[in-house]
Amino acid sequence: MKKSSTITTTTTSMPTSPTLSTQTLSASKMSLSSSSSRSGGCNPGSISGTGSIRSSCQSHGPIRPGSGCVDAIKAKREEIEIDTILEKAKFYTSVCLGTTAILSVFTFLFLIPFVVDPAISTIIADYDPVPVTCVVIDHIYAEGIKNCSWSSCREGCTSSLTKCHQLFVNYTRIPFSEWEQNPRDLERVNWDVSYTKFLINSEGCGYPPTTNCSVFARQYGFSHIGEPFPCYYSRAYPEVVIGRYSWENNLYHLVLSLIIPNVLFAISIGVLSYWYCPCCEKACNKSSRVYAEKFPTKEDKLLCHSDEDDEMEY
Repeated sequence: MKKSSTITTTTTSMPTSPTLSTQTLSASKMSLSSSSSRSGGCNPGSISGTGSIRSSCQSHGPIRPGSGCVDAIKAKREEIEIDTILEKAKFYTSVCLGTTAILSVFTFLFLIPFVVDPAISTIIADYDPVPVTCVVIDHIYAEGIKNCSWSSCREGCTSSLTKCHQLFVNYTRIPFSEWEQNPRDLERVNWDVSYTKFLINSEGCGYPPTTNCSVFARQYGFSHIGEPFPCYYSRAYPEVVIGRYSWENNLYHLVLSLIIPNVLFAISIGVLSYWYCPCCEKACNKSSRVYAEKFPTKEDKLLCHSDEDDEMEY
């Protein structure tokens, strides 16, 4: 009789355990659903990816047209398309900026011997901007490298001299405008410098079409010996006389050759560094807002603790 009583007690107590387990499961489901609803539900900002939005919305029921989940999926797709377009634009812009930086370096290196150095040497020579009076007294045409140690005009500043025109002049510091108004007798003029070299410009060379040595020789050469013409002498080196000079053009080309390549290089490298250098990006975006987003406030902590207490009560 004792054995049967124990069996009956066990059989009567067995059905109560499944009911308790279902209650605990239902309570845990309610807590999970409440936590998911607090976390945002179908908010596209809190879920990354269209698939996660779709799966989270399907967990709450079937997706119907015109519901908030459909709008969230469409908004997420548009956001992804915009991000893709921005990434492509950033890639092609980076390629263009890198190419610009490289070309700026090579352009500046190319301009140093052809523009920057002649312009600086012209500034150092300190030519008188007022043209004075010159007279060609000798013109020598020579051929061969040995005979052409220098030339009044050369087409190409790096080319070897095989043919050369060598002009020698006398000049007086009387302005040419005054000479035209009151011509003097050449035999009675007191020349400031006699039999000095005459160059087409400060370097004595240039490139077509601005420099044509044949035209230069015809303009000042054999047929024009003894005729006064305007020229420019160097106040730092009085024996240097040139035929072309302009302070404004010289300064203009110097400024352009220095500013344009360097500014393009600086802008290209600055933008690329901001995009792809983490240190530069952190330094530029350093603000109090970053720390406020990184670390939660006291109200957020209290709210989280209250939510945990509510879940524990369930």
